[in-house]
Amino acid sequence: MLLTIDIGNTNLTLGLYEGEVLKSHWRLATDQKRMPDEYGLQLLGVLQQAGCETECLIGICLASVVPHLTQHVALACEEYLKLKPLIVDVGIKTGVRILYEDPRSVGADRVADAVAVHTLYGGPACVIDFGTATTFNAVNAKGEYLGGAITAGVNLAADALFEHAAKLPPVDIARPPSVIGKNTVHAMQSGLLFGYVSMVEGMVSRFRAELGDEMKVIATGGLSNLIASQTDVIDIIAPWLTLDGLRMIWELNQA
Repeated sequence: MLLTIDIGNTNLTLGLYEGEVLKSHWRLATDQKRMPDEYGLQLLGVLQQAGCETECLIGICLASVVPHLTQHVALACEEYLKLKPLIVDVGIKTGVRILYEDPRSVGADRVADAVAVHTLYGGPACVIDFGTATTFNAVNAKGEYLGGAITAGVNLAADALFEHAAKLPPVDIARPPSVIGKNTVHAMQSGLLFGYVSMVEGMVSRFRAELGDEMKVIATGGLSNLIASQTDVIDIIAPWLTLDGLRMIWELNQA
């Protein structure tokens, strides 16, 4: 089996593949204070929960946007799983040409998303990743990564409201009874959810103006289902898209 690891600012997402089939997946909290031994024990725990012994693993593919944790998790893999992970970085085969001004500055998760979208759905496509940041990523019909747009994620915006507005409480991101909130919690939920939905619709329209009417829209990330349920501009919901891309990158680098 292949273990894929996506280290984000908020979540550490794991996927266990048997061939092309995602057999198990997990979202864990990212903790920058956690030591390699703690991550190693956590990895052993999730594998045990899936009924997978370390001897069953044929490889590990890792993407990270948290440099401080990259080596911690890589060391945990080597010490506890006895495998050196393939880290998605400069020099790794991806099959996707990066047309960014500085290709090295594109997050490894965004590269993995582009690989998966090109292989599974084709282009042109707009990939929306709802994470700590919400990213919009453009892939053309040739499978080339063109660039994109980055803004604060929904949860980050909610945290900012709570931290910087003294009278506003913390709220869960959920659909309120109506757009016009009748109390502070519902008003905040309306602004956060419907405000982001409107932003997504506007950005999709602008991307389509540049990529063409045939552009597909693929949503991924932890909040993809919630956002997609409130709009019809999203064609495909693929919550584990990044993990699929990591599997494909690992396979490309075994030749």
